[in-house]
Amino acid sequence: MQINSIKIPLIELQNIKVVFGAKTALQNINLSIYPNTVITIVGPNGGGKSTLLKVLLKLLSPTDGKVIHHRDLRIGYVPQKIHLEQSLPITVEKFLSLKKGISKAEIQDAIERLSIKHLIHSSMQKLSGGEMQRVLLARALLNKPNLLVLDEPMQGVDLGGQIELYQLIHQTREKLNCAILMVSHDLHIVMADTNEVVCINRHICCAGSPEKVSNDPTFIHLFGDQFSQNVAFYTHHHNHQHNMHGDVCCIGNKHSVQCINNGR
Repeated sequence: MQINSIKIPLIELQNIKVVFGAKTALQNINLSIYPNTVITIVGPNGGGKSTLLKVLLKLLSPTDGKVIHHRDLRIGYVPQKIHLEQSLPITVEKFLSLKKGISKAEIQDAIERLSIKHLIHSSMQKLSGGEMQRVLLARALLNKPNLLVLDEPMQGVDLGGQIELYQLIHQTREKLNCAILMVSHDLHIVMADTNEVVCINRHICCAGSPEKVSNDPTFIHLFGDQFSQNVAFYTHHHNHQHNMHGDVCCIGNKHSVQCINNGR
């Protein structure tokens, strides 16, 4: 069977548990990421978003449970931030060329796709938050990913830059026909283009449509009434709805959402 079949997940997390010393960071996490879907992970600080991402990327071995990657999985990863040595300046062009096995034509394509040609001779250390995220996204695209993983991509980016960056991410998904997994606390903006929302606070906490989730008592307890109202405000209509496997299941309704509750 082909990886582009919506019945075959790119990644499966089965009964994941993560323990650090005496603290249980995650427990009972079950999550499948299917091709061509957009999943957003949200949750309070210390709720487990970063830990879940590390487990999913196989950067951290779970204490218990299983992580299954499809054999043809290609991940493009955009971290929250990167730490660059100030005494060793590096240009954007050089940074992108450090990716092994990548041709100049592929680098040029990524540069044009992210509209960063004017930055190629700029020092990485001197980029603004929005410029840095564009460069990191360009580097992630060099993997030709069928799953693009973004860890709080809007951190350090002003509101205007956030809107522009979300548009770029949306355009990238359409061009690459890839799935997107995004970690974010800006749920009111992210919700508009998400098929599924996973809400973490050490374990799965709620599931359903944006309206249902925003009115869930557990969700309200985590984020407050004002946050819930923002979610409802930014939700918008599409001409179809997907189920959790990415199938179009009905016409004229809003995108479906899932939430979960786990830690760190």
